[in-house]
Amino acid sequence: MLYYILYESIPAKQDIPIIRICKGAGDRRGAFGGSMKKILVLEDESSIRGFVVINLRRSGYEPIEAETGEQALEQLRLNPDIRVALLDVMLPDIDGFEVCRRIRASGSKMGIIMLTAKSQEIDKVTGLMTGADDYVTKPFSPAELTARVDALVRRLGNDEEDSGNNELVSGPFVLNPRNRTLEKDGQRLKLTQIEYLLMKLFMENPGKAMSREDILAAVWGGDFSGELKTVDVNIRRLRIKIESDPTEPEFITTVWGYGYKWGY
Repeated sequence: MLYYILYESIPAKQDIPIIRICKGAGDRRGAFGGSMKKILVLEDESSIRGFVVINLRRSGYEPIEAETGEQALEQLRLNPDIRVALLDVMLPDIDGFEVCRRIRASGSKMGIIMLTAKSQEIDKVTGLMTGADDYVTKPFSPAELTARVDALVRRLGNDEEDSGNNELVSGPFVLNPRNRTLEKDGQRLKLTQIEYLLMKLFMENPGKAMSREDILAAVWGGDFSGELKTVDVNIRRLRIKIESDPTEPEFITTVWGYGYKWGY
């Protein structure tokens, strides 16, 4: 794997290349409440991992390092309060996709960001379908990665602080904002953080056609710099969980050339 760091020369007598490291956005304890947020960093190349860790620490996070997939799973067991996991795809043992699958299989709703190679489009789709909330392509800047982590932590925090206790009922579905659960015909469905927010958005707006841009802004935040296909991949994944036949969706219907709506 290759990783590139942009550097520049000091416009003075001596031409010394320096790495430009963006200043952190402040202490995340103040921004997001409570103690410093733990972030798992799974990356097998020590130079890249160290660079990411330094910048997360500068930004007020508490990085937890892992070099292999097995180490990452062990760190997750030892640190159940990890809020976000940064998972590299290519690893010497089990890959980042498998780590993501195991996290979601455990029922965890922690935020997951995949670190993918820029040329591997399939990695982005596979990561999102596996249960990741977002992806960042290499090479990336410290500012971009920290901004993605910030945005995901904010979404997690806003959802936990949701004071609405009224259940949302639509057809066979019951969504409980208090404990963030969804049931279909009395059976609880396992949802990721993004899937829960998508369901909440749709069930609060029955019959309303929403563009991909509107959905992206409502669920991922207005400052999210990802691609619109992120919406499509996550809805495809959600349909697999809630529809009897995902190829003929009854609940999340497509508004061709525009977006989606809750069609029940």
